[in-house]
Amino acid sequence: PGRRHHHKTPLPGARGRALVPAARPQLRIHSAPAPARGEGPRNRPGTDQMGGGSGGRGKGMPRAMAPVEEVDVAAVRYKPAELQAPHLTGFPLRAFVWLLESPLLGPLVTSILKKQNNMTQMLQHTVIPERPMFYPEYPPQEPERGVVTLGDDRDPVDRVEEALSCLAPYDPSGRFTSADEKNPFLYWKIRDFAYAYRSGITTPSAVAELVIAGVEEWNNKKPPMPMLIFFKADDLRKQADASTKRFEKGSPISVLDGIFFAVKDDIDCLPYPSKSATTFFDEIRPVEKDAVAVSRLRKCGVIFIGKANMHELGLGVTGNNPNYGY
Repeated sequence: PGRRHHHKTPLPGARGRALVPAARPQLRIHSAPAPARGEGPRNRPGTDQMGGGSGGRGKGMPRAMAPVEEVDVAAVRYKPAELQAPHLTGFPLRAFVWLLESPLLGPLVTSILKKQNNMTQMLQHTVIPERPMFYPEYPPQEPERGVVTLGDDRDPVDRVEEALSCLAPYDPSGRFTSADEKNPFLYWKIRDFAYAYRSGITTPSAVAELVIAGVEEWNNKKPPMPMLIFFKADDLRKQADASTKRFEKGSPISVLDGIFFAVKDDIDCLPYPSKSATTFFDEIRPVEKDAVAVSRLRKCGVIFIGKANMHELGLGVTGNNPNYGY
């Protein structure tokens, strides 16, 4: 509470704890442990138990939160605050946004709102002595029987391979022929694609052409019903061609090589912008590199097909978006 931030970035190879047969280990992802007592910035002016004080802090000196080991968790009490902010819709909201984005008046309005809500001390000037946790759990639990722990500092390919070893052996029988003649559709999973690529049944480039045809078909419907809001066929073909060549040489990167992924529009993935399904957010925050999750998946050979639609700024669960379709 108040001194450690958590990341919700998914990591390749696992999603939390996987349900696997009893004879096989379960899977959990942990970050590296918090620094030992005495590590990290300590005894800085302006440091209190919760890191919220600024007494004794010189002008321009960053505030430092106390290490988590020094915080009495039992004494921490959460006090919800009542925020004061204008409730605006329609034209008043547009005018207020214009005011906030004004280089002259915007900082003044923001400063007033911060003071009204006791938010003058913000985290951008705060030193947090612990590393981020990818698994929000403190203190760390004791090791459990049948649980494999994958350190987040390891190579993504190694982590995927170890996660794969926790699954039951793959059996391709019945995965490539349909018993129902009226419904020949087959739902392939990741290991089905990996087997098909290695066996020469198909290639990532062949699958890419089917993906491109499907995306373009839905884009050309009346009215359009786009699967993706950002999509580049040439980039998809380039990624698929590189993956196909690796399989031809007999050297795929991992079981995820040639697997097609779409990324929601609030996650950075080059060469696409991240608009969070708005019409403006990329103008405020341009994409300079892949998000951590995207970068790790890319290292495993994943092929990214584009950015998937979402509710504007994630403020809903239906995905209805007038900017890019429904």
